[in-house]
Amino acid sequence: MPTDASAPVRREGLRIGGERLVTAAVGEVFNPYSGALVGTVARACVDDVRRAIGIARDYQPRLTRYERYRICYRTAELLRSRADEIANLITAESGLCKKDSTYEVGRACDVFVFAGNAALQDDGQVFSCDLTAHGKQRKVYTLREPLAGVITAITPFNHPLNQVAHKVAPSIATNNRMVLKPSEKTPLTALVLADILYEAGLPPQMLSVITGDPVRIADELLTHPDVDLVTFTGGVSVGKYIAGKAVYKRQVLELGGNDPLIVMEDADLEEAATLAALGSYKNSGQRCTAVKRMLVHEAVADRFVELLLERTRAVKYGDPMDAGTDMGTVIDEVAARSFEARVNEAIAGGARLLHGNLRTGALYSPTVVDHVRPEMTLVREETFGPVSPVIRFRGIDEAIRIANSTVYGLSSAVCTNRLDYITRFVSDLKVGSVNIREVPGYRLELTPFGGIKDSGLGYKEGVQEAIKSFTNTKTYSLPWPS
Repeated sequence: MPTDASAPVRREGLRIGGERLVTAAVGEVFNPYSGALVGTVARACVDDVRRAIGIARDYQPRLTRYERYRICYRTAELLRSRADEIANLITAESGLCKKDSTYEVGRACDVFVFAGNAALQDDGQVFSCDLTAHGKQRKVYTLREPLAGVITAITPFNHPLNQVAHKVAPSIATNNRMVLKPSEKTPLTALVLADILYEAGLPPQMLSVITGDPVRIADELLTHPDVDLVTFTGGVSVGKYIAGKAVYKRQVLELGGNDPLIVMEDADLEEAATLAALGSYKNSGQRCTAVKRMLVHEAVADRFVELLLERTRAVKYGDPMDAGTDMGTVIDEVAARSFEARVNEAIAGGARLLHGNLRTGALYSPTVVDHVRPEMTLVREETFGPVSPVIRFRGIDEAIRIANSTVYGLSSAVCTNRLDYITRFVSDLKVGSVNIREVPGYRLELTPFGGIKDSGLGYKEGVQEAIKSFTNTKTYSLPWPS
């Protein structure tokens, strides 16, 4: 495969307790757009995983709240100072356009700032005990403590920096120790982040980064007796495998989504079409909260589709390093072929291709398909790419039925100004979040995020919720006069 002469090939080892380890086995990372070799990473074996977990287990962090705050804030500062370099690396290994990768660096900075602030907050509670006839003159106090064992984190390819930050930052804020395995498709950014964290003052024993083939090493990350919690973001099938394998360990599983954008007959169609295009094509459609289905009231569907087509045609896709590009590639050619096949299947079943469905390697065009039926694979399953399938409905009952008809329950968006519609959707949509007049994925890095059904177990991510999952609550009581 070619190499990019303008960017030297990175040759990265494992980060085990801060030490760089090069193994005999090496994995290669290629640019999805150009095919150039971006870098190589060491492939860990099971013994490497055991060593990393052992180092973490034997280290007992004693960082004060202020020290944890400073590490997180310093990390955010270092990320900002190297934003262009890191964005270039994200783009090179993932194919995401430079606009998206630059945005991702900013979001990761937010994660560390929020985690630093959270580290400063006293998270205990106080309960008076003389509240009933059976009570006593005592007070019960709570405090949150780090887990006794190690956290293992497994992250996906679609956000090589921000998804890692959402695992690592809450772990630091709570004085935990983590062994991280980033996606084998985009491991380089996670290794750079680890080095930045060490530079910011994080004791290396609190974070190791293991790279390599998940078939070889994942089971050890899931079953090792010193692992107390497994946090995973990725696909449903792998999430369910983890749930069955990591028996009697705490699990935070953030899985796939099939998020609808519902456009009612009273909606501002200009706004709705803008949200639809943004929600479908940002990050090349590779977000669990991307707009995967557009449910549009039949009374306004024709006009909505016209406006959506205008915005889709305006999307510039191609070379992800071009500053003017709005959308880069998807992660690899295999993924692009799968989107192409699903669209072709929908067309064969009666749907109408209005724009796109063009593929060159891993580069897949923004695509609009109208008159899609809910039972088609394109919308029944999660299509993790830049496709805008339009499903027409007659009324709110049918919209809710279609929205709830898949196995997923992550997020949703509704375009309407009617309060009765809003309250009905908030009440009846079986999802983790409902955004009114926004894309399904809108959130802050601080706010709770997660889904139900096949989108997750109901446990949330976001800095505050992750901190709850990453800690044990201890109670103690003292005599206390009224």
